[in-house]
Amino acid sequence: MSDCAVKRIIFTADEIGRRVGELAASLAADYPPGELATVAILKGSFVFVADLARQLSAHDVHLAIDFLTLASYGRGSVSPGRVRIEEDIALNVRDRDVLLVDDILDTGHTLRTAVDLLRGHGARSVRTCVLLDKAARRQVDIHADYVGFPCPDVFVVGYGLDYAGRFRELPYVGAISMPGGKCSGG
Repeated sequence: MSDCAVKRIIFTADEIGRRVGELAASLAADYPPGELATVAILKGSFVFVADLARQLSAHDVHLAIDFLTLASYGRGSVSPGRVRIEEDIALNVRDRDVLLVDDILDTGHTLRTAVDLLRGHGARSVRTCVLLDKAARRQVDIHADYVGFPCPDVFVVGYGLDYAGRFRELPYVGAISMPGGKCSGG
C-alpha cells in the first residue's frame, strides 16, 4: 500500500460543480447554439470535459468531442518539458472553431503543443479551457482563454488529475503529501 495521501482539499466537489456551470455559461455566450468541435487532452481532462459537456447542453451547445493523448509527466511529479503525442485526433477540425480542454495549465508545454497541433490540422481558431491554472510554474508564454481556478504551486490530484495513475476518481481537487518527496507503492 502506498504512503501517499491527500493532505488537504483545495477545491471541493461543490466548488468545482459551480465553477464548471459558470464556465459553461461563459462558453455559451461566446459560441452559438449548435455543435462545437472540442478536443480534450487525455487523460486528466476526461472528468472535466464530461461535466462541461453536460452543462453546455443545457445552453444548446453540443460538443463533438475527440481526444488527444499527450504525455509529459510519465510516472513522476515534475514535467521534464518534453511532450509526446501518443494519440492524435480523428475529428476533422479543418476550418472549424475548436475548444481545447485540459485539466491543468502549469508549465505550458502541453497546451502549447496541443494548440500548435490543432492549428497544424487547419483549425480556424483554437480557444483553450482549463480547470486549473498554475501560473507560478509557467515556462511557455501561453494563457488559457477560460480558467476554472487559479491553482497554488502544489502537486494536485483528483477530478481526473493523477499521480502515477492514482487519485483520478476523487470528486475534489486536493494536494497530496509525498513523504521523502515521492510516493511509494503502486
